[in-house]
Amino acid sequence: MPKMREITMNKRIMKKLIMWLRRKHPGTVVRLRDFWMEYLKFLFGFVPMQATLGIRVFRTDGTIEDLGIVSAHSVTDAFVAELVDTLQSAVAGFSTYKYHDSGTGTNAEAAGDTALQTPCGEARTVGSQAEGATANIYKTVATHTYAGAFSITEHILFNAAAAGTGMDRSVFAAVGVGIGDRIEWTYELTCVSGG
Repeated sequence: MPKMREITMNKRIMKKLIMWLRRKHPGTVVRLRDFWMEYLKFLFGFVPMQATLGIRVFRTDGTIEDLGIVSAHSVTDAFVAELVDTLQSAVAGFSTYKYHDSGTGTNAEAAGDTALQTPCGEARTVGSQAEGATANIYKTVATHTYAGAFSITEHILFNAAAAGTGMDRSVFAAVGVGIGDRIEWTYELTCVSGG
């Protein structure tokens, strides 16, 4: 009988996966990591940390393109290690995660990504820091004006203006920018408490 229960559970998981895939916006790339985050929510009712990245593009002709949330996922292994290390020390080092950078790399996101695959080479933009809609959301917003033409496909949040540790790398569909175009990055990290 255990085999039958296992088959039934696998069918339920597959149904959940199919329903979840159908809810995604057409044309977006579905990442297995996104599914597992949703599955953890389904199993346990929460995900300890989840991040989202939203994009608005301000064109030099005055038009604004609101692309909404382009990526939803978890943070890097390096950030989690720093979180644990900081909790064990007397120094709080999280207030430095406010430097936004972007690039043109297209490799899939991974928990081990601590840098961009292909940075644009422009200076990082310092983001504002605040609570999001609730007290358990860290929010940083930065607007970068591009000095060159790029097809932006990745973003990362760093803890330094140069070098440093990447908290979270996001990969998304290409956003073309020209000289003078601006991208407003809105990064939110949700930390769930309780049980």
